[in-house]
Amino acid sequence: MVSSSKDESGSDGENSSGNAPESNSECLFAGGEKVLAYHGPRIYEAKVQKVDFRKNEWKYHVHYLGWNKNWDEWVGMDRLMKHTEENVLKQQALDKKAGVDKNPKSGRSSQVKPKSSSDGKLDKEETKNNVAKGKKRKADSGIEKNNSAAEKLLKIQIPSTLKKQLVDDWEFITQQNKLVKLPRSPNVEDIFTKYLDYRSKKDGMKTDAVGEILKGLRCYFNKALPVVLLYQKERDQYHEAVSDNITPSNIYGAEHLLRLFVKLPELLAFVKIDAETLIRMQQKLHEFLKFLQKNESTFFLATYDGPKITEGSGKGKDN
Repeated sequence: MVSSSKDESGSDGENSSGNAPESNSECLFAGGEKVLAYHGPRIYEAKVQKVDFRKNEWKYHVHYLGWNKNWDEWVGMDRLMKHTEENVLKQQALDKKAGVDKNPKSGRSSQVKPKSSSDGKLDKEETKNNVAKGKKRKADSGIEKNNSAAEKLLKIQIPSTLKKQLVDDWEFITQQNKLVKLPRSPNVEDIFTKYLDYRSKKDGMKTDAVGEILKGLRCYFNKALPVVLLYQKERDQYHEAVSDNITPSNIYGAEHLLRLFVKLPELLAFVKIDAETLIRMQQKLHEFLKFLQKNESTFFLATYDGPKITEGSGKGKDN
């Protein structure tokens, strides 16, 4: 039910202003070209899928190689570099600084982004060639085996009443053009605090495991919200509400937090987690969802009374 950033942004090129490029402007990257792209503090291999000239500058729609297509996005040329040996060295230097364990043969981090089987022929052919040439390492095989277990084990069952919340959420935004009024109260941080207090009273002082789960949820929520948890129509509101010194978990509430649980299996599918830990994690996540359900009337809005979405809102916005 949750819209990914690619769903509507993929049509941006068709709906762009269509301004003709100025004579002194230059398109530095071509469609189909393999490039290096900045995403946050790191650099990743990517492929240019579309090129468009909008708002007096070239924009490039990129797919990060080995990542789920939900991470595809439009970027400016300031985010891209040519795939040269010199720039690859820059990428490796940043990975080393970030403490990321790289597989030199695949050029990817062991902490890869979520990946699906539909990422395209490029990744499938690359894997096939590596196996054929005997370049697939045992460590890689171990990770793949673990990933398969992760996909099978992490099944998040969202209670039926909360599923209805997701449907209503979709209805308000996409059909009625309404937004959640921000900042929300209680916000995500408030909900986490209430849950920790609830578990402390119920379980005594043994809340370390709960605290770790909430820490992880907070991190995933803040990182994933602008990338895969927002509908395109919400992006203008996000850019207005969230600044450098404010995190999404202090602004958004249960409506957007619930969307995270739809995406979590996909986000965690390629994180190296042993089966026993996954089972415990699944149990903790279910307990948290029951807490949301128990406090549904307090945590969730009955209707969205935020600003109406104006025509064209969210168009042309990068992730």
